[in-house]
Amino acid sequence: MPSYTVTVATGSQWFAGTDDYVYLTLQGTHGCSDRHLLDKPFYNDFERGAVDSYDVTVEEDLGEIQLIIVEKRKYWYQDDWYLKYMTVKTPVGDYLEFPCYRWITDEKEIVLRDGRAKLPRDDKTQILKQHRRKELESRQKMYRWKEWHPGFPLSIDAHSHSELPRDIQFDNEKGIDFILNYTKAMENLYVNRFMHMFQSSWSDFADFERIFVRISNTISEYVMQHWREDFMFGYQFLNGCNPVLIRRCTEIPKKLPVTMDMVECSLERNLTLEEEVKQGNIFIVDYELLDGVDANKTDPCTIQYLAAPICLLYKNLEKKIVPIAIQLGQKPGPDNPIFLPSDASYDWLLAKIWVRSSDFHIHQTVTHLLRTHLVSEVFSIAMFRQLPAVHPLFKAKFSFFHCFISQLLVPHMRFTIAINTKAREQLICECGLFDKANATGGGGHVQMVQKAMKDLTYSSLCFPEEIKAKGMDSKEDIPYYYYRDDGIKVWEAIKSFAEDVIHIYYESDEVVCEDVELQAFVKDIYVYGMRGVKASGFPKMIRTRETLAEYLTMIMFTTSAQHAAVNFGQYDWCSWIPNAPPTMRCPPPTEKGTVTIEQIVESLPDRGRSCWHLGAVWALSQFQDKELFLGMYPDEHFVEKPVKEAMAKFRKNLDEIVNTITERNKNKKLPYYYLSPDRIPNSVAV
Repeated sequence: MPSYTVTVATGSQWFAGTDDYVYLTLQGTHGCSDRHLLDKPFYNDFERGAVDSYDVTVEEDLGEIQLIIVEKRKYWYQDDWYLKYMTVKTPVGDYLEFPCYRWITDEKEIVLRDGRAKLPRDDKTQILKQHRRKELESRQKMYRWKEWHPGFPLSIDAHSHSELPRDIQFDNEKGIDFILNYTKAMENLYVNRFMHMFQSSWSDFADFERIFVRISNTISEYVMQHWREDFMFGYQFLNGCNPVLIRRCTEIPKKLPVTMDMVECSLERNLTLEEEVKQGNIFIVDYELLDGVDANKTDPCTIQYLAAPICLLYKNLEKKIVPIAIQLGQKPGPDNPIFLPSDASYDWLLAKIWVRSSDFHIHQTVTHLLRTHLVSEVFSIAMFRQLPAVHPLFKAKFSFFHCFISQLLVPHMRFTIAINTKAREQLICECGLFDKANATGGGGHVQMVQKAMKDLTYSSLCFPEEIKAKGMDSKEDIPYYYYRDDGIKVWEAIKSFAEDVIHIYYESDEVVCEDVELQAFVKDIYVYGMRGVKASGFPKMIRTRETLAEYLTMIMFTTSAQHAAVNFGQYDWCSWIPNAPPTMRCPPPTEKGTVTIEQIVESLPDRGRSCWHLGAVWALSQFQDKELFLGMYPDEHFVEKPVKEAMAKFRKNLDEIVNTITERNKNKKLPYYYLSPDRIPNSVAV
C-alpha cells in the first residue's frame, strides 16, 4: 500500500509546543486519506523546536496532494501550538512543502496548501478555489476596519493587544509594554529619581547634564557639545531624526516679511536676498500645521505652550545649511518679531529652541506616527483581508515569515498592527504616556494627524518623487544630505527586487489587471486608508507591472527604511533636552532684547517631564529582540529557483550599500547610518 512520510516542524518560541491530540488528513486529486492521529498527550511529540516524522499509509495513491487538513483537539487545558510547516514525501519520492507559520489555538482545524505561489487564475480545481475563498472570508472576519478618531486612517478593530488574532500578537507582550519599558529605560539611565519632580525646574544648561548619559564618541554627546551652534541647527534638517521638512525656497512667503537689511550680514555671495532665492541658496521650513493646535492642559499645575514658527535657512559658501531668520508665529506683526543671528545671543538661542521644540512635535506625530506607523497598519490590514496566503504578494510564513514574496510583503508587516494597538492602548490614548511630557498631548496630537491627512499623498510616500518635489534632489547643490543619498540607494534596491519578483509571476500587464485579489488589496488601501480621498493620489487600481513595482516599493520602503530613518535616531538627537524640548512652559517671546538665561531654563521642560522624555526616546530607539533587518528572511524553504536568484541579487545590492555607507562614515564626527540596510528592520515594530 502507498505510504506518505509527513514531517512536522514546531516553532521555537516559548510555549510553542502542545500536548493536545493532533490529527491529519491528506487530500489529493484522487481522494483523501483517513483521519490519522499523529500525537497523543505526553508522547513528547510537537515539543518546542521539534521536527517530528510520521508515516501515513493509504489503500490507494491519492494523486497530487493539494491540501493538508490539521486538527487540534484539547486534552486537558487550552494549549496553543505554533506550527511552522509540514513536508510530505510522496510514494515516488517527491517532496512537497506546506508552510503554516501560525498559531493553532483552541480546538481548531486548519487547511494548508503547498508552498508554491499561485495567482487566482492559476487555481483550476474547485477545491482550491473554494479554499482560497474561505481563507479570505475567515480573515475578513478577524481583520476588521475601525475608525479610532475622525479623519484618521482606519485601524484594526481591537481595543487591546490581547484582542488581536494570535498570529499577529507579540510573542511576549511584556516586551512591548510602554509603561514598563519607559520605566525600565529611566532606571537604566539613572534618572528615575527625577521622574516625579514635575514643576521643578533645572538650574541652568549644565544642570541638564545630571540626566544626560554620556557615551563616548556618540552623536548624542556631540549634540550636547554643539547644539547652540548654527551649523548644528541647520545640519539636523538634513540628517537628524526629522530630515523630511526642509525644502528649497522659490519665493519668500508674504507671511514672513524678511528684508535684505535683516539678513545681509548672513549672506556670503554679495547677492541680494532675491538673487540668492533665484540661485537656489535659500531654504525654508514652515511649521504651519501647529498653528491653532491646542497645547496640553492635562496638568493644571503647568501651563504648556506651542508655536508655529517659520525658519529661513541659507546655503553658505561651504555648502552648509545655516539659519538666517526665524519668526515664531504665522501672522507677522509687532508682537511677532523676526529673530536673526545678529540679535542678542539669548534671543537667537531661544528662537532656535522654539523651532527645535516644534520640529519635535511634527516629527513625533506626523513624520513618525502618521506617515510610518498608521499608514503601515493600513497596508497590513489590507494585506490580511485581501491576499490569501498562497498569493505571490503574501505567500505566507507568518511571525518569522516564509516562502517567496512573504519576502515581498509579509516581513514588512511583522508586528505592526500589534505595536500600534499597544500604542493606542497605553501611549497615545486619553491620559496615556504621551500626555505626561509632550505639549501636544491631551488631544493636540489628534488634531495634528487630522490636519496632516491632507498632505498624505501617494507621491509624498514615493521617496525619489518627494525629494524632487521639495527641490532637494541635487547632490551637487546639497552635498551633505545623507538621508537623501542613502534613501535613494535603498529605494532603488527594493524596487529592483520588486521588479524581479513581479516579472516571475506577472508575465504581462494584462495579468496584473486580471488579478482580482491584488486589485481588492489596492482598493482597500485607497478606501479605508486614504478614506477614499481622490486628492491623495492613491490609485484605486493597478494596471501595469511598472506601476505595481513602484506601489510595492512604496509599501516596503515606508514600512522599513522610512521608519528606520525617523525612529532610531531619536536618542541621538533628542536626548539632550534643550535640543528637542517636548514641551515649553513659557510663551514664545514677543519682543527682542528681553530674554535671559533664566527665562530660557524656565521655558524648558521641568525635571519630571525631562526624565519621561528621556525614557521615551531611549526606549523608542532600541531594536526588538531577534530583530530581522532588511534582506534577512530566516527559515527559507523556497521552491522557485528564480525567486532564490532574485533574493541573492537583493542581498548583494544591500551589502554593497552597507559597504558604501560604512566607508563614507569612517572618521566622521557625525556619521549617518540610519539607512544602512544592516540597521533597517524589516517592519514597523517599535
